[in-house]
Amino acid sequence: MRSSVSFVLDGKIVTEDFSVSHTTPTTTVLNYLRSLPTHKGVKEACAEGDCGACTVVLGELGSDSRIHYKAVDSCLVFLPMIHGKQLVTVENLKSTTGELHPVQQAMVDTGGSQCGYCTPGIIMAMFSLYKNHHQPTRNQIDDALTGNLCRCTGYKPIVEAAAKSCVHQGIDSISSLEPEVAQLLRSIAHSSAIIKTEKQTYFQPKTLPEALTLKHRHPDALVVCGATDVALRVTKKHELLEKILDLSAVEELNVVHEDDSTLRIGSGVVLSDVRSTIEKDFPALADTLDVFGSLQIRNLATLGGNLGSASPIGDTLSALIPYNAVVVLQSVSGKREVELDKFVTGYRQTVRAPEELIVEVILPKPKANAIIKWYKVSKRKDLDISTVSAGFRIELDGLDRINRATLAYGGMAERTKRSSTAENFLQGKQWTRETVEEAMQLIDKDFIPISDARGGAEFRRVAARNLLLKFWSETRRGDNGQNA
Repeated sequence: MRSSVSFVLDGKIVTEDFSVSHTTPTTTVLNYLRSLPTHKGVKEACAEGDCGACTVVLGELGSDSRIHYKAVDSCLVFLPMIHGKQLVTVENLKSTTGELHPVQQAMVDTGGSQCGYCTPGIIMAMFSLYKNHHQPTRNQIDDALTGNLCRCTGYKPIVEAAAKSCVHQGIDSISSLEPEVAQLLRSIAHSSAIIKTEKQTYFQPKTLPEALTLKHRHPDALVVCGATDVALRVTKKHELLEKILDLSAVEELNVVHEDDSTLRIGSGVVLSDVRSTIEKDFPALADTLDVFGSLQIRNLATLGGNLGSASPIGDTLSALIPYNAVVVLQSVSGKREVELDKFVTGYRQTVRAPEELIVEVILPKPKANAIIKWYKVSKRKDLDISTVSAGFRIELDGLDRINRATLAYGGMAERTKRSSTAENFLQGKQWTRETVEEAMQLIDKDFIPISDARGGAEFRRVAARNLLLKFWSETRRGDNGQNA
């Protein structure tokens, strides 16, 4: 067991001992860096992962002995979460000879640089792109920059800078230091941690049995697995989280298993890695993750964490229900499986018992006759909370009769739920516009939406109905017998 956190910064191992440090287990990486005299490039603007001004890059040693880099919002990362990782800031990009990094130089050359508040975060997002993609596509560039909202100079020069700079196979001054950094990372003990201060206890188990035992002994511990939601309680509400069980280091939860019929995703797999595994068999879920937060957030957020938060506007729920997803819960007493549409019982409430953890999500691969799509209505396309989301599934026979229909909505009630009235009506009927228009009028019977800053109740009702019509228009059979 350890009671401190160690990571690599500025080419050397840094150890924070919370028993003697002014930091706490819930001090964010952003606030830690801002407390240092030489790392003021990182900035705080929103403190909730929306603006990207606090973007840093984490380097992690992979099973291939290479360092893999991911951009993250440092305002959402607690210090213990970077144990055993490399922390890269904008100050680390300049070469020892004083030359700018290629992404920095390209920003100068294209006129993309702007005020000193947001430019460092954009540079770090571009640095992560540089290390991960050689000659990236426009979509890859846009995705990398989506999490940085301030663009005083406009999109064009920044996009041009990314395209111009990412042409060197990821080779830069950082590359020459990687063997030494890798050795430093190997030397850091990856043992479990129990960090106790006067007011807080922070558990960070390394194995699943340890995690289950801790949850059994401390059922009141707040579980975090990514912390992109929980961190806001610290940064925005200034709460003192007294007891935390952090699952980010549990190796058994960070695995994916696939066979001919199912895909099993560990609850600790971050959403950016989930996205890379699902495109072939689960395209609607891939569409969901394409507009889920930003890349910085998807590099932190986990599938288990998103489901466990049970938010009524949590996009993955409405996308997973049509895929007949199953949540696997485990405690020291054993495992049980719960169908996802029965997992959430109310506003941020689930069937998970106090001693249980979400350990896995099971996705059965869809049948050949299943048509599944997902839609999101929001004020902007990227990095926005849904006003309404909808996941639909129909299974048709050879005569276009509906054998089964699933209509799952988020943002329409206190939880993500299905429109059972409309589903029952569609059963056995022809997949025609007339049938769908009748079903649209039944959706209101299952939901009592509210009005809030994202949209009014009536708007939500109209949007929910129209999304079903949109689904029909995109899946009806054309004159050639093929889906439109």
